[in-house]
Amino acid sequence: MLAETQIINVSKAFTIRHNKADSLKSKVIGFLYNRYREQKETLWALKDVSLNIPPGEALGLVGRNGSGKSTLLKVIAGIYPPTRGKVRLPNGARMGTMIELGVGFHPELTGKENIFLGASIHGLSRKEIDAIYKAVVDFSELDEFMDTPVKNYSSGMHARLGFALAVNLNPDLLLVDEVLAVGDEAFQQKCTDQINKFRAQGKTIIFVSHSAQDVKNICDRACVLDHGSLVFLGKPAEAIDRYHQLLAK
Repeated sequence: MLAETQIINVSKAFTIRHNKADSLKSKVIGFLYNRYREQKETLWALKDVSLNIPPGEALGLVGRNGSGKSTLLKVIAGIYPPTRGKVRLPNGARMGTMIELGVGFHPELTGKENIFLGASIHGLSRKEIDAIYKAVVDFSELDEFMDTPVKNYSSGMHARLGFALAVNLNPDLLLVDEVLAVGDEAFQQKCTDQINKFRAQGKTIIFVSHSAQDVKNICDRACVLDHGSLVFLGKPAEAIDRYHQLLAK
């Protein structure tokens, strides 16, 4: 059995630049007038977050917009390096990510080309990609659009292709960010069924959603983030109550 996933004292900071001096004229004006001078602000999107996620658990991340949910998912996925702290993933674990529409897709490439590109980035050989290609297309229900550049896809089509590829990588760890909020009801149910199938197979799922019902139905535990800090970790229903208390403020 795989080891647990560990998020250890993770913090993530971003630098925000105000009055950005990107030309000689703006630099001169900033030198002469203090109010036009470039200033930098540090935004801490995550603050000392620690979590231990045992293999086979479905963990929900809930919180208001800007609370750090998506940032945490991207740090776990390796898209963002943590400013402080570290993430320990199980050795040999294969990760599937459905974090943001279009992430990992090249807009000028077709759906078919992006399947091969995305799967190869995750370490699959050409033979392995050929073996899963039909399953990806069937799940996405985008067969007639496989030769169309993804820049012409709708948000729902992006979600279909991204989720279809993620789940057919047969991941040990699946990261999902609001995918059930995109697409029609039939596709949302298809995603939910697949996530529940993964749960039954003992795979680890980290799931971001604003839907209280989805969190309660899918997750074993849920944590609440607020302004980058972990403020609650426990039963999904209790996490949703805490989330609603924050919204009420």
